[in-house]
Amino acid sequence: MKNYMIHLVKCLAVAVLIFSCKEKTVKLGKDISFQKEENVHYGNNSEQILDFYLPHQESSKKKDVFMIIHGGGWRGGDKSQLTFFTLSMMKKFPDYIFVNLNYRLATATSSGIPNQTDDIENAIQYVEGKLKYHPKFILLGNSAGAHLSMLYAYHFDAEKRVKAVVNIVGPSDLSDPGFEKYTDYSFVKNYLVNPKAVVSGMSPTSFASPISWVDSASAPTLSYYGNTDQIIPLSQKRRLDSVFTENKVQHESYEFNGGHLDWDKTPHDQFLIDRIAAFLKQSGTL
Repeated sequence: MKNYMIHLVKCLAVAVLIFSCKEKTVKLGKDISFQKEENVHYGNNSEQILDFYLPHQESSKKKDVFMIIHGGGWRGGDKSQLTFFTLSMMKKFPDYIFVNLNYRLATATSSGIPNQTDDIENAIQYVEGKLKYHPKFILLGNSAGAHLSMLYAYHFDAEKRVKAVVNIVGPSDLSDPGFEKYTDYSFVKNYLVNPKAVVSGMSPTSFASPISWVDSASAPTLSYYGNTDQIIPLSQKRRLDSVFTENKVQHESYEFNGGHLDWDKTPHDQFLIDRIAAFLKQSGTL
């Protein structure tokens, strides 16, 4: 019954959001509102779309951007899965711009990497062009979206526009024996990465592992992992923390009591949002 009520409340909140979108305005309280643009194309592929939320608060001020990146095993999922969490984040950070991103999904004939990290780059360039200034970006992703957030920030962000990463149950080392138990690991090993993109001397899984690219200049990162997650083992958290510590990268990591899909359930969601706020303030991003 408790889970049913939580699901019902979330559905009602999303319904209110969708209804308000008809007026292009999302109201989250007396003094918090955002202008919304839905399913905006940032590329020529039908999957390259995003939702864009511009706060009405202090409209003349140049604002930074949260970019939200969904999970789904690199070949599934949709930005709509994170609509409710994006809404909750907007209430906590009313002076930020929010982008909820879709990207090209991987198939056996169309590799996810570098297409998906290219899509993050394309979306960032689109947002910069739209705003006509260069904001700071905070990448927040869950599962595969967290992996892509880290991989882009640590390796593909040549301009260093990402100032922080929020990694929610994201695989950090694709070569971890614990992660090899993932039911779709054969796809990850054989099809996730385009062989032409791999750096000489590296395996595809090593190339696509965020920990391979961490150095002292890597973006501050907050990580959140479930202690009973059957998809992303806690060894992923430990390996990532170890590399961060070795390279003196500012980071924090937390565990919640639950599995892979439990991170946005009460009370884990609010704990995470509060820790994000504290971490960004401490790291100087806020």
